[in-house]
Amino acid sequence: MQTLDRKLYRDLWRLKGQVLAIAMVIASGVMTLILSVTTLEALAGARERFYASHHFAELFVEVKRAPLGVIEQLQRLEGVNLIEPRVRATIRLAVPGYGDPVRGQLLSLPDGRQPLLNQLHLLAGGLPEAGRDDQVVVSDAFAEAHGLAPGDTLEAIINGRRTRLTLAGVALSPEFLFQAAPTDLMPDYRRYAVLWMNGRALSRAYGMDGAFNSLTLTLQAGAREADVIEALDLALARYGALGAQPRHDQQSHRFIEEELNQQRITAVVLPVIFLSVSAFLLNVVMGRIIQTQREQLAVLKAFGYRNSELARHFGLLAASIVLLGWALGVALGAWAASGMAGVYRDYFRFPEMRFGVPAWALALSLLVTLGAALSGTWLAVWRAVNRPPAEAMRPPAPHRFRRHWLERLVPACLLGNEGRIVVRNLTRHPLKAGFSMLGIALSAGLLMIGAYQLAAVNEMIDQQYREVLQMDVELTFNEPTSASAAGELRHQPGVLAVETWRRIPVTLIHGHRQYRTSLLGMESPPRLRRVLDHSGRPQSLPETGVMLTRHLAELLDARVGDELEVAILEGRRERVTLPLTAIVDEPLGVGAYLRRDTLNTLLREGPTISGAWLLSDSSRTDELHAALWEMPTVAAIGLLSQAERGIRDYMDETLLVVAVIFVGIASSIAFGVVYNNARIAFAERARELATLQVLGYRRAEVARILLGETALLTLAAIPLGWAIGIVFIRLLQRAFSNDLYRMPLVFTPQIFGFAAAGVIVASLLVGALVFRRLGRLDKLRVLKAVE
Repeated sequence: MQTLDRKLYRDLWRLKGQVLAIAMVIASGVMTLILSVTTLEALAGARERFYASHHFAELFVEVKRAPLGVIEQLQRLEGVNLIEPRVRATIRLAVPGYGDPVRGQLLSLPDGRQPLLNQLHLLAGGLPEAGRDDQVVVSDAFAEAHGLAPGDTLEAIINGRRTRLTLAGVALSPEFLFQAAPTDLMPDYRRYAVLWMNGRALSRAYGMDGAFNSLTLTLQAGAREADVIEALDLALARYGALGAQPRHDQQSHRFIEEELNQQRITAVVLPVIFLSVSAFLLNVVMGRIIQTQREQLAVLKAFGYRNSELARHFGLLAASIVLLGWALGVALGAWAASGMAGVYRDYFRFPEMRFGVPAWALALSLLVTLGAALSGTWLAVWRAVNRPPAEAMRPPAPHRFRRHWLERLVPACLLGNEGRIVVRNLTRHPLKAGFSMLGIALSAGLLMIGAYQLAAVNEMIDQQYREVLQMDVELTFNEPTSASAAGELRHQPGVLAVETWRRIPVTLIHGHRQYRTSLLGMESPPRLRRVLDHSGRPQSLPETGVMLTRHLAELLDARVGDELEVAILEGRRERVTLPLTAIVDEPLGVGAYLRRDTLNTLLREGPTISGAWLLSDSSRTDELHAALWEMPTVAAIGLLSQAERGIRDYMDETLLVVAVIFVGIASSIAFGVVYNNARIAFAERARELATLQVLGYRRAEVARILLGETALLTLAAIPLGWAIGIVFIRLLQRAFSNDLYRMPLVFTPQIFGFAAAGVIVASLLVGALVFRRLGRLDKLRVLKAVE
């Protein structure tokens, strides 16, 4: 076996370029698996540890106002374990030296101590002192964004009254790991804050003495969540409850869970694609490498080497390539995961996040890559070792000459001698040419996926913030207000247009499916907050009925014309039936829309609004913000430009980073596929190329013969690669659709051009390398080989 081992080392060295190219393909699949799994483990582990150590609640209930005396009744409900009332207030803040409006949420704490549930993780300072009504703890993201520390002061408007607050501490909370405003998709740490204050002080300031408007609960072991929610809703209905919300629907938890789901999908879909391509490539390459060694195999068998020994030799050759690719993939995956750690620390405020490659992921990736590689090579090895020595030593039978239809298709004067040689060689080996073309096409399809991600993210954000959302400012009022407030807003400095809206929480029910969301009533026709059909055309709101975003309609399995049951979670908490009159397309979030006057009628109220959208003169922004600050009825001021910037930053630092890595991986695969095809073709035809040079052909003419095949295969593979890429993109787009965002299915010329350019550039680089190797061809050694 020492002889075969020496042959193995020499083969690996002789084929080092091809070995490295195949290893990079394998490393690509392993890298995506290690990156996804490591990130998934780090996020899930950090979340569960923080939830457990700081007693994150399992149910959340918002009410209008309920007396504290009802807590004893709720505690006796079957399945309830711990229950804690609190006061939640929407506030506005003024930060010294910062001019933009700041929204905030103020939560109560038991005076001078930690709450039972959703405990704070203090990073600096401490809790407010018992009896102090001016001290607060601030979220660390907001403090970090403004450089705040314990002892600093903020001006706040609480329930329409101004007050000055002193920071007692800076903290993290399991309830706000992803700290975004209730109506936002992405965090804006400079313009949204979470603060905690002593309960007695906040109750007095917010008019909640002896009452609460928010509850957090945990469940007893074995309790049915649905039963507890039903009992809570029934007990709190008279107090204006909006419906108990399970942890699954809590904003911060929901976003982290969606991110974990994306990582789970990535850990399955992308490695499967890459490893399937690598298995196919390894099968083709190993088969052709073994074919070039048919004479050596025959001699070894003639000297008595058994089939099992030769199979072991080639199995070790394939395993060596796999192990090299696996090691590269693990190293690259760990490096990429450490880079993603910094990104996720900015968006998910964990006290600590441990990034390490789990042992099971190493074992799984090794088993998967070995399985993929050996499944791709066993057939080629089996055929080689079962060939009798006499047959293997016999030169292949010469091909029968006949003109192929491709040769007849092109005039002889255009083909020339080199062109005829190229066409005839390809047509004599159609299976080999087909496999080579398919390998290049697969690499082009992978390049399309990377280019699609880059294009789809920009298209998604542009569609939402250029076509759907036309306003500059979103105002939310403390309480539902008369629609006449729009007149006052129109007279504020810099306001060019005003549209009002009314929003209520609802549960939409269709058959056995239901979804909790909000019903948004808008003016008709909406101009500042448009609704678009699948073609991107603005739609008018129907006289009756409701419009749903396509993703929400699919979740409810509802079609136009179906009747939807709407359970209103506000006011009289009635149930009404509305027809689904239209489906609209929006890339971000899910929504249900109808006319505002229709919603007012359903609620049996006059012309009432929850907020307004403003279109403003950008040159008078500071004046407008100052005027809005003086309006006590305004609870929150949202800037659309900042919301867009926030989501672009998040996409740039997560999806686009992954897309760029993906493009790099796909490019390496394209190069590896083309390079292996060219190198094996060079090895198979070395005698023919040397003969042509001896007969007087120049190196450039010989190179045109060899590289002409690569060029034809590449050009033929590009349309096939586009078709494969379309399939990959459709699968990826479906897999990555969720409640938060849906990447649009876009096929721009740039996506197709990028994929084509990628394989063409790879072919040109390979051509340069092969032309260089052709100049170093040892013609005497090749021509002395036994024919």
